[in-house]
Amino acid sequence: MSGLWDAIAGLGDQLAAHVLLSASAIALGIIVALPLAVWASRSPAVSRASLAFASLVQTIPALALLALFFPILLSLRAVFGEGLPTLGFLPALLALALYALLPILRNAVTAQANLDPGVIEAAHGVGMTFRQRLLLVEAPLSAPFIMAGIRTAAVWTIGAATLATTIGQKSLGDPIFAGLQTQNWVLVLAGCIASAGLAILADSLLGTIERGFRERRRGLWLGGLAAVLLGVGAAFFAQFGGDDDDSVVIGAKGFSEQYILARLIGQRLEAEGFAVEYRDGLGSAVAHSAAASGEIDVYVDYTGTIWTNQMKRTENPPREQMYREIAQWEEANTGMEVLGRLGFENAYGLAMSREAATFGEFNSIADVAQRGQAMVIGGDPEFFERPEWIAVRDAYGLRFAGQRNFSPTFMYNALQSGEADIIGAYTSDGRIVADRLVILDDPRGAFPNYDAVLLLSPQAAEDEALKAALLPLIDAIDVEAMREANYSVDREEDKLSFDEAARLLAERAGL
Repeated sequence: MSGLWDAIAGLGDQLAAHVLLSASAIALGIIVALPLAVWASRSPAVSRASLAFASLVQTIPALALLALFFPILLSLRAVFGEGLPTLGFLPALLALALYALLPILRNAVTAQANLDPGVIEAAHGVGMTFRQRLLLVEAPLSAPFIMAGIRTAAVWTIGAATLATTIGQKSLGDPIFAGLQTQNWVLVLAGCIASAGLAILADSLLGTIERGFRERRRGLWLGGLAAVLLGVGAAFFAQFGGDDDDSVVIGAKGFSEQYILARLIGQRLEAEGFAVEYRDGLGSAVAHSAAASGEIDVYVDYTGTIWTNQMKRTENPPREQMYREIAQWEEANTGMEVLGRLGFENAYGLAMSREAATFGEFNSIADVAQRGQAMVIGGDPEFFERPEWIAVRDAYGLRFAGQRNFSPTFMYNALQSGEADIIGAYTSDGRIVADRLVILDDPRGAFPNYDAVLLLSPQAAEDEALKAALLPLIDAIDVEAMREANYSVDREEDKLSFDEAARLLAERAGL
């Protein structure tokens, strides 16, 4: 229990960021919804169109809505210039504000539509102007119903804001996603408790404001409003009230190895006097685009991922040739610098349990193509959409009875539980040895090389001190050391934190 409370107590930064994001999204939703509701109350066509649009937004999963704003803002950046952020707060704000729109708009429109016609007629009769009727008659009568919609929007938004982690915005989703990746349930529970507690507190304070409006008690709703503003102000001060520093932003994709390598990079930079900040849980395409646009300064990628996903190349050249062409392509097309290879490869490979591979005499992917049609294959959330998988599938003519997506951690559990017979595994993962898995041979060389490489954004590439601090990482990490570090955070007992695993990796690498 003490571990849980310690985890909750350590969420100050994430909580403050979560409060600011949620409050800003709700405020933006209110700013858009209330004028639209007034217009809709006087135009049935506007009412139908606005409510239909808000309802349509609600049918889009929050995670997809958040992700969609990244390419939208990336396209707008060409129009509005390099200063437009495409990752982090802005896309999360816009997506969550849209998500908050429906309950506020629906309640406001309903409240306006159900106002007593006699009261409105009386206001007309005494000569009130439109503005006077709106502010002195309609707004006070509608306020309790509008506040009910705001309460609903607040709870929805606070919950959905945990997903902002996937587009690089700090939130209470950080411990949840990190805990799910490593099956650290204390961390997951801490994030869930903090998010739920924040939602309950916000609902209670907004409920006080609603009751004040309903009972016509100015002191009650003013007190509730003051408490809300005080909380948001405290969160703002926690985020921005300290010394302003020019942090190096380190990106990481959503699996254990990336979290560990990001902390390893961060520890080295901090030792050299740099301030660092992390953007975790990014998808491959998002991470690459974010670095190219300067939203993050440094991250680790893999040669095969860049070769197939970014360069759209289908051939499979020798390792050195691929590396040289990638470095030249990045410099010419994105302005990024490939600082060097870290020394190990984390390739995709098809893995089975040793017992199943032995019993079925599966030694290579070709064997699976011949006799594996009854199998169920599992992969991480992006595996089956990647060009590498399509190339392997077509090269061998692979056909399976079923295809399932799992988070990287649960993908390995799926083999043990029988939910999958074969998975798209990572060859540097410590669970391959620990779980007695076999990586099937790839005799046709369909999978490309996946050397881990350190990429610097165009701006970071000009910082010689930054590059000097990172150069000791080049060719310093072998695959055995990386597997050990990965397994130290993925094992079921005596888990290490990502920071502890990074220090273990640094020690093993002699850094």
